[in-house]
Amino acid sequence: MRNLLSGLIVPVFLLSLWHVVTAQGWVNPQMLPSPWAVAHKWWEYICPQQAFEGGGVAAWLAWLISGEMVRDAAGSLYRVITGFLIGAGLGLPLGLWMGASPLVYRLWNPVLQVLRPIPPIAYIPLSILWFGLGNPPAVFLIALGAFFPVLMNTIAGVRQVDAIYLRAAQNLGAGKATLFLRVMLPAAVPYILAGVRIGIGTAFIVVIVAEMVAVNNGLGFRITEAREYFWSDKIIAGMLTIGLLGLLIDSGMNRLNNHLLRWHRGLEHS
Repeated sequence: MRNLLSGLIVPVFLLSLWHVVTAQGWVNPQMLPSPWAVAHKWWEYICPQQAFEGGGVAAWLAWLISGEMVRDAAGSLYRVITGFLIGAGLGLPLGLWMGASPLVYRLWNPVLQVLRPIPPIAYIPLSILWFGLGNPPAVFLIALGAFFPVLMNTIAGVRQVDAIYLRAAQNLGAGKATLFLRVMLPAAVPYILAGVRIGIGTAFIVVIVAEMVAVNNGLGFRITEAREYFWSDKIIAGMLTIGLLGLLIDSGMNRLNNHLLRWHRGLEHS
């Protein structure tokens, strides 16, 4: 509770400052609407337009799912999860292979180091040419954004295993398979999970950009639509929704990392 309260100090201060600035008329409300205007628009964005009919949990869920924001958030999360699974599913085994084999590392590393600095946004024209419009180009861009963080962290984790552990296992008669599965892979898990956390964060960033150009739904698309009509309150409401979803995803990943790394030094008493 103490951590929660201390974490609210800065947000409450910024919210109060925002309210004062808008209430005093220091900025144009079209440029920066008041917090209450954004909250009102956010509530309209959440709630479905049609009235709630029927009773029971199923009817309430059906009514809630018909809301615009819920549909947009569900579309964005679907693209994030699909693209991340593809990118991480390719980056993880390749990273393990490159980290464990010096030959494979020498073969693949030059090409990957050329491609890695290119941001996924630069692939937008090609993704539209290759996949058209809709989910495929967005998923491709997200997978690309998640691929390199997982790949590079996995390589680093495998290659930076302490040589003492490797020599000790070899002296005890461990073969290559045992050495990889019982020594290198567990030692690389903290790096891999860090790459996964960065990768899913990158995927969430890329999906917003991809939805602004390639699809006709999702949070990124809705922000672009609001920009065209100068709905600044809806723009900020969409941005806050993205921030809250990102916070939930990152908190979940952090809890998962702490759970899986209970054995790791530094997390034993967390």
